[in-house]
Amino acid sequence: MAEAASTSATTIATTSASATTSQTAPPGRAASVSRPWAVSAAVLAVVYGFWAAEIGRDAGPITGYNVLLGVVSGILFGAGFLALHVFGRGLPRELHAAAWAAFAGVSLGFAYSLSGESVLRSTGIGLAAAVLVLAVTFYRFYTQED
Repeated sequence: MAEAASTSATTIATTSASATTSQTAPPGRAASVSRPWAVSAAVLAVVYGFWAAEIGRDAGPITGYNVLLGVVSGILFGAGFLALHVFGRGLPRELHAAAWAAFAGVSLGFAYSLSGESVLRSTGIGLAAAVLVLAVTFYRFYTQED
């Protein structure tokens, strides 16, 4: 009976170990993006693109420049968001938080600079946003660490 119990325990341990290893990606395999993250990146990119185009338009007529500004801004924002999500997980928590902070600061600073304000004020707004995002993301990554 003891032999049957140990064999059963070994089978369960092997089964649960293979279940956990099959869920992880093998070494050298490219990182993938889950569907909710891809959808959220696309939605945020469209919103940011429309926002940048609207600020750049400044209540004037819609021009080719505004459309181009919105499309390029949206594509770059979405690509940066997705890249941070995919590759940021491999960074230490300090660098991961700093990367999100830099992304948020640059995004907000650029959008604010489109309104015609000075470069110094746009930089200040971007830095303030980056400091706040750094504090929040570092706290989140520090408390969620395994």
